[in-house]
Amino acid sequence: MIDELHARNVALIRDVTIEPAPGLTVLTGETGAGKTALLSSIKLLVGERADAGMVREGSPALEVEGRLFLPGDDEDGTVVRRRVSADGRGRVELDGHMASVRELAARVGATVDLCGQHEHQRLLAAQAHVELLDSWAGAPVAAALEAYRAALDAAQDAAAELERVREMGRATGERLDEAAFVLRRIDEVDPREGELEELEAQLPRAEHGEALVAAAGGARELLAAEGGACDALADAVRVLREAAGFDPALGTWAQALEGALIDVEDVSSELRDYADEVEFDPEELERLQTRLASLEGLMRAYGPRMADVLARREQAREIVSAATDGGELERRAAEELERREAVLAEAADALDAARAEAAPRLAAAVTEQMAYLEMGSAALEVAQERLPRAEWGRRGPSRVEFLYRPAAGLTARPLRKIASGGEVSRVMLATKVVLGEADDCETLVFDEVDAGVGGATAVALARVLARLAKTHQVIVVTHLAQVAVAAERHYLVRKTTGDVPETTLTQISGEERVAEVARMLSGDTGAASRDLAREMLAARA
Repeated sequence: MIDELHARNVALIRDVTIEPAPGLTVLTGETGAGKTALLSSIKLLVGERADAGMVREGSPALEVEGRLFLPGDDEDGTVVRRRVSADGRGRVELDGHMASVRELAARVGATVDLCGQHEHQRLLAAQAHVELLDSWAGAPVAAALEAYRAALDAAQDAAAELERVREMGRATGERLDEAAFVLRRIDEVDPREGELEELEAQLPRAEHGEALVAAAGGARELLAAEGGACDALADAVRVLREAAGFDPALGTWAQALEGALIDVEDVSSELRDYADEVEFDPEELERLQTRLASLEGLMRAYGPRMADVLARREQAREIVSAATDGGELERRAAEELERREAVLAEAADALDAARAEAAPRLAAAVTEQMAYLEMGSAALEVAQERLPRAEWGRRGPSRVEFLYRPAAGLTARPLRKIASGGEVSRVMLATKVVLGEADDCETLVFDEVDAGVGGATAVALARVLARLAKTHQVIVVTHLAQVAVAAERHYLVRKTTGDVPETTLTQISGEERVAEVARMLSGDTGAASRDLAREMLAARA
């Protein structure tokens, strides 16, 4: 949600600020007043491409900054600042840190939908239709899609494995001879996983066995022999205990030393056991050194790590096996692929069925909203077409596309091919209302949604926008008084005259708003127009 937007030097704008309401906000004004510049500012805020031609004439750069509240934000929200200089260079900051336009679009752009007459990005993009259907359908389709994707991943893994096996089976005589040699050489040593680490831990003890025994025995002698550390600690404990009757503090120290004596005696005992366990065996030492040398030789040839050696052995074994097993390895891989493809086909059918169940309900709900917008017998349809297996992707096995039927007796066509901007606007508006909270866009910006609309349709349009504003933040550029009076917040866009015209933006209320609504109704602000404007505003309140 956009909390505040501040634009400087954008087209005819010198310096304006807008604070949209959480619900419905309208922008009104004479044609050519500069409402498009405000929309351009919002586009910059959400990560659309910049054009140096947008910089106000005579200014070195434009700057747009705003605060938005995005999903997961704390009470401070997200602060965006974007600067575009007259030479085309740009700069983006997110919460005071430099960022790219791509990062801005990814973080902010997905939450704001710019719904201009020729900018119905998500609704006119056929690839987004399946996502809109899935969002509206909810848990049943989500579960089916998750199962389908898991099955698709498994089938792709099986296909890759089959191709790998076939590639091994196509090994030339030279490659096969090399694999057989590698396998024979590694098998002669027969390394096992973890063996190298065991040898590296054992060798130091085997090589320095005599020194280790001497060190353990010498240390134990210093601790446990007559007159050693244990005897000295025992004497200290005894002396302190005898004097503790005169001062209890000495008893505390005696107790501490007594604990230390116990620890020292334990260490002495463990040193004795250690010395008994360590053996110096020249033959075992030679065996360990020889074995380590063999493993290191393999790592020099096929490493640098032992894991690489083991992987090379497995690869060589598979090549030899694939060439000598009469195609058995390939047959098993092909059977596994066939099994996983069957599972995938079932998951694809289940996903298509879940979507097919939801699609007509979504279409009916949107068509109902279209009727509210005075679109007669026009209807929305959701088409689902199964794709060839080679074209199945992460979205599913079928193409989902919204179709528009202008009237009951006409053929439904892809929504993106509708000629009338007014029709597109109203279909989009009906779809947005139905999607409600299932749509992840929090802010909807409508430009010319009222194109070609008047009379009863204008009243219906205002009601639908007000309904949509219950689930979204809605910002509308409008020429309809019926829409203007439905807004929570009303901004008037004006253009000053002079050598360099300037667009200004003012939040209006009271008599100022009455005058603007009167102008929108009849083109003048006479008493009759004002009375009707007051009546319309009072009816909304």
